[in-house]
Amino acid sequence: MDKTMRPFWIMVQKEISEHIRSWRFVILLGLVLLTTSGSIYTVLSVIQDNPAKLSADSTFLYLKLFTESTSNLPPFITLIGFLGPLVGIALGFDAVNSERDKGTLSRIISQPIPRDYFINSKFVGALALIFALVFSLGLLILGLGIIFIGLPPAFGEFIRILVFLLFTCVYIAFWLNLGITFSILFRQSSTSALSVLSIWLFFSVFFSMLVRFIANALTYYPSSAQQLSVMFSRVSPNFLFNELTTILLTPSIRSLGALSFEQVTGTIPSTLPLGQSMLLVWPNITALVAATLFCFGVSYVLFMRQEIRA
Repeated sequence: MDKTMRPFWIMVQKEISEHIRSWRFVILLGLVLLTTSGSIYTVLSVIQDNPAKLSADSTFLYLKLFTESTSNLPPFITLIGFLGPLVGIALGFDAVNSERDKGTLSRIISQPIPRDYFINSKFVGALALIFALVFSLGLLILGLGIIFIGLPPAFGEFIRILVFLLFTCVYIAFWLNLGITFSILFRQSSTSALSVLSIWLFFSVFFSMLVRFIANALTYYPSSAQQLSVMFSRVSPNFLFNELTTILLTPSIRSLGALSFEQVTGTIPSTLPLGQSMLLVWPNITALVAATLFCFGVSYVLFMRQEIRA
């Protein structure tokens, strides 16, 4: 390891250990495990009792563990799309202002290390924890599927699940960076937490209703209103993530919107390979990655230009 980077990785290890030992992370981990395990166990029971209830084609049976729901619980992709941002927000909303309140920020910055090591270690440490949590949870679900179903997943299914887990981490990293940004802007941890939670609640609950209202007000035609609603909805990171994961885990979906009669005439019903599915949602992938990098860039610039006093 390069000696100039050794202090940075020590700071990253410090961030990871502090998160793991905090009650906040333990509570969030328990909440995520409890809700997702209940949903997965229900779907696994349905598959074991009667696989035909889900589909006569068992080629993508493992993908259904992440997408199928029952009358009692929503599917895994819905749960992770709802709870994942809470994990990112919890790891980032007090990343900087808590250090300032404890008086450790000025002492760390006064050390003979580059100033950006501090903000970079905050992001890398939390991101490493997010990757470990998401991939451990996904592989746990695969392991339960092998035990219940008795067959290993196909290679295509396995790759799709890994890609899904990867972009889930990117989605959670967006909310992590947003929380870090507000922790730099506000001195009080409670203020930064309420601010980023308000944004998450707006996109999760109220944004879809606002979009439908605006789309219906702009046009009298239902088809045009639906197209406008989808176009405006893609401003929301929640909608981008839901659309992205649905396409990745449902190979039978061949288009993001409705197809005309001329477009479907003569087509052969089939599933898309992974490459074609990713091309279909490439704008969503680009938007999520760009939003994540933009939030990190904003937090980086704000912290580097901020005056820090003892």
